[in-house]
Amino acid sequence: MFRTAIAAALLSYVVAPAAADVVKTEAAGFVVEKTVTIDAAPDAVWETLRAPQRWWSKEHTWSGDSANLYIDSQATGCFCEKLPGRGSVQHARLVFVDKGKLLRMEGAFGPLQGEAIVATLTFELSPEGDKATKVKMTYVAGGYSPTGFDKLAPAVDSVMSAQLDGLKAAAEGPPPAPLAPSSDR
Repeated sequence: MFRTAIAAALLSYVVAPAAADVVKTEAAGFVVEKTVTIDAAPDAVWETLRAPQRWWSKEHTWSGDSANLYIDSQATGCFCEKLPGRGSVQHARLVFVDKGKLLRMEGAFGPLQGEAIVATLTFELSPEGDKATKVKMTYVAGGYSPTGFDKLAPAVDSVMSAQLDGLKAAAEGPPPAPLAPSSDR
């Protein structure tokens, strides 16, 4: 699924101008950055951020189902995905967790994972007044890519921007339904 999404985004790059969120592109890497204000308190945004199954697009999963995503939100934790009946995927490893303020992980997402790329994704949260939160997302990638970082950066920008938009929509939406009691008790 990731490969298809990146390929589609690369094709759209040919006919569309580069996205404004790509702040730097060089032969050895790129930086994508986007900031949104979410109409929810920082604690609510933090809890939503920790639940990618609520906001990460199913089109950008290996299993085709966002419900298979999870974050073990402690340093050395995992942003991972279950592949039911097949295995699992580590999208990223958490390297810095400051509850309600900062979540940083290392991982080359999607098809970047199969290339010689190292990447860091950071979410910085800060209060905006009494009931809103500013979230700055930064994705820095570097290494070697036969595709070329100048072609990858706009596609990655599109995918990562969509995820941040999903976080905003989920955090501003109604809270998730409570989990049903387990039948194996």
